[in-house]
Amino acid sequence: MKFKALLAAMLAVSALATAGAGAGPAAAAAPVAVQPDACSSLRSLASAELVIRSAEHVAAGPISLSNMFGPATQLDLPAACVVTGVIAPRTARDGRAFGVGFEVRLPDAWNGRFLFQGGGGLDGAVNPALGLSSSGPSALARGFAVASMDGGHEGRDASFASDQQAKLDFAYQAVGKTTMTAKAIIRAYFRKSPDHAYFVGCSNGGREALMAAQRYPLAFDGIVAGAPGYRLTRAAIQEAFAVRELAKISPKRADGQPDLARAISDEDLKLVSGGVLKACDRQDGLADGLVSDPKSCRFSARSLVCKPGQSQGCLTAQKAEVLDAIFAGAKDGAGRAIYSRFYWDGGVSQAGWRLWMLGIADRIPALNVSLGADSLANYFMSPAQPGRNPYEIDLDRAVEQTAQTAAINDATSTQINSFTGHGGKLILYHGVADPVFSAADTVNWFEAVRRDDPASADATRLFLVPGMNHCSGGATTDSFDMLGAIQAWVEDAKAPDSIIASGNASLPGVSRPLCAYPAYAKYQGGDVNSAASFRCTTGEAEGEAVVK
Repeated sequence: MKFKALLAAMLAVSALATAGAGAGPAAAAAPVAVQPDACSSLRSLASAELVIRSAEHVAAGPISLSNMFGPATQLDLPAACVVTGVIAPRTARDGRAFGVGFEVRLPDAWNGRFLFQGGGGLDGAVNPALGLSSSGPSALARGFAVASMDGGHEGRDASFASDQQAKLDFAYQAVGKTTMTAKAIIRAYFRKSPDHAYFVGCSNGGREALMAAQRYPLAFDGIVAGAPGYRLTRAAIQEAFAVRELAKISPKRADGQPDLARAISDEDLKLVSGGVLKACDRQDGLADGLVSDPKSCRFSARSLVCKPGQSQGCLTAQKAEVLDAIFAGAKDGAGRAIYSRFYWDGGVSQAGWRLWMLGIADRIPALNVSLGADSLANYFMSPAQPGRNPYEIDLDRAVEQTAQTAAINDATSTQINSFTGHGGKLILYHGVADPVFSAADTVNWFEAVRRDDPASADATRLFLVPGMNHCSGGATTDSFDMLGAIQAWVEDAKAPDSIIASGNASLPGVSRPLCAYPAYAKYQGGDVNSAASFRCTTGEAEGEAVVK
């Protein structure tokens, strides 16, 4: 049985069991009761097109989530039915096994809602379907049924891309397949369809979120896309360009390769951060280490170049030139922009920026090399270029070399009126100090939607997070509840003009309003640590228009 026919049959069976049952929002107010053996009975959904690896009820209790960059996270999870499996399994010509691995968690106290948890990087593994939030309980703990998936392949490297269907799955099709399967499993288990469907993801998960809005516009009611690498192929070229530029000023390792980690010191980055803050921090009314209006920030690393006879507290001309080039964005030989510029931000001195751009000496190589080089050579380029030198990039050929992948992978469409037309709402957020995907590029897409698809303008919001690196981290207010915001917008018509964010361990006790772009938070007086002392304003000449 073909995949779509299988799902149709699954839905038809569960529809017979739920004939006459209410499915409106009111039905979601009370938890939906299920039979004790209902979870294990989901194994009967298995077929040649849908492998059910496990369907087991898990009691409430703690879970430990590993973190390669810090201590494990401990969470208490509610009781739930956990289903794992593979959609459309197959064997490729080279003997590799493919298919979309997935997990669906169905909480005992279901609130009638479904959340798709976006992936990250090149996917390649099924992460626990929890729907984690930087603020507040996980989506699962809130009562959402949650699904996650592996993008259609196992393994974190880009070798899967040699297979056509595996490449299509990662690009976008795994999102559609997992959505359909998860909704069918939910209906079979709870005897009703979800009242509302949401998608939340950051990084590649943010790109997947935009793919959901663009290629599956009727499947979701609310979407949150964080740091969305929507022009992923161009961002990959930008990463290679940054690596090439930094290699120019890097000492050599013992193996003769550039030692990027020592190209720019922590002291250099602190100097740059200080220069940015000196030039731009007070533009929002308060020198607090956060540049709230990045689009108005004017800075150049050249302002920090050593004067004759100066050797401390300054940059060499070569370092300043490289940094300015990276922040200006990659350009071809004719000076045409390949990727967006980056906003200058004080977060350039934070660990998350160094980790991606430079790495940590003798410990962790720059992620732009260890992850970016493999992705560019084996996924983005067509044909693939295995073994290409990660420190070289031909900017006059790179766009053409990645065009085939861009056609299926990049979430560049600005027509989302079918998504917004059925009531769909979209929230984007992006850290201003993101070294991977440019926040300015996300602004470009957001503004293009408002220009090209004005009917969708009122259904989209963008929030820039000053000081935040890629998805989180930095001396910043990176704790905020985007899931709660999108849910209130979809279900209660409360459009978010601002969202309160709290500081992390690097900025304890601080809160700020994240303002819907183009507004930004401006200090009005009072407690400098309190969000209540700030107002969202567009800073327009005629009296500082305030957004309430």
